[in-house]
Amino acid sequence: MSIEQLAETAQAMVAPGKGIIAIDESTATIAKRFAGVGIENTEENRRAYRELLLTTPKLNEHISGAILYDETIRQSTKDGVPFAKYMADHGMIPGIKVDKGAHPLAGCPGELVTEGLDGLRERLQEYYKLGARFAKWRAVINIGDNTPSGTCIESNAHALARYAALCQECGLVPMVEPEVIMDGDHDIETCYEVTEATLRSLFDALYQQNVLLEGTILKASMVISGKGCDEQADVEEVAESTVMCLKSTVPAILPGVVFLSGGQTDEQSTEHLNAMNQLGNLPWPLSFSYGRAMQQAALKLWAKDMKGNYAAAQKTVYERAKDNGLAALGKWNG
Repeated sequence: MSIEQLAETAQAMVAPGKGIIAIDESTATIAKRFAGVGIENTEENRRAYRELLLTTPKLNEHISGAILYDETIRQSTKDGVPFAKYMADHGMIPGIKVDKGAHPLAGCPGELVTEGLDGLRERLQEYYKLGARFAKWRAVINIGDNTPSGTCIESNAHALARYAALCQECGLVPMVEPEVIMDGDHDIETCYEVTEATLRSLFDALYQQNVLLEGTILKASMVISGKGCDEQADVEEVAESTVMCLKSTVPAILPGVVFLSGGQTDEQSTEHLNAMNQLGNLPWPLSFSYGRAMQQAALKLWAKDMKGNYAAAQKTVYERAKDNGLAALGKWNG
């Protein structure tokens, strides 16, 4: 894929009023979500659930693409159409999660580094053949006493940059996700400082590894108070702090930024995104790449009656996509 094609795909991922749905939960993670609503964690149930999400009528009006899991990109609809082909035929871009998860960072107790670079080139080449046109790699940055360390931030930034370079070599747009975790009692100012340091390190590493920013998407966490903080920042402060942090760290040539919902409620994630876009004068589109905030309401509904509630669950998915699509334009009114 040429530089122009990478840039074209990246721009399509953040087309006006459209975002990404994340359905890349590992088998272990989706087992927990299924258990929470009483669904047996079988391969067929996982396939059927992902089909419900991807085949939602008119989903492509507000969804530009989906991040899939290794199992999912190899699955098909009940009619035998591979999910990646179904998505492409319906104007949505197939993506794939490629990291191998966060593991303890040696020498830095309590901190994590994401693994998965070994054999990644070959896996990316296979995913391209299966229809993927972008990939995702998530780093985990925890805030605590004396953490994150510079070593943790730099190690994760380097891994993200190596992954991104390999993606572009294989014709895939890299989505780089350095998630600053909401867990903790830190205030929004601390989150701002950690997010700023993380993003500065990330873009320095991307530059060092010759990654083409015009063919890259940032998946960012919002600058927000820790869950345990006594004084929770309001919507306006979250929006203003997040945009200010991005403007000070993210090059304008980047095609766009999509946010993860990361522990927020469905409505909070939509409200925050909407408030950011209402600020105006942004160098890049700000959109969404939500997982739980797009799925949870539909999953609960489907779990009550898998056949009887199928259409109602899909309607719920569409409504969440529509709300977030409007928020990506700053036009959501609650």
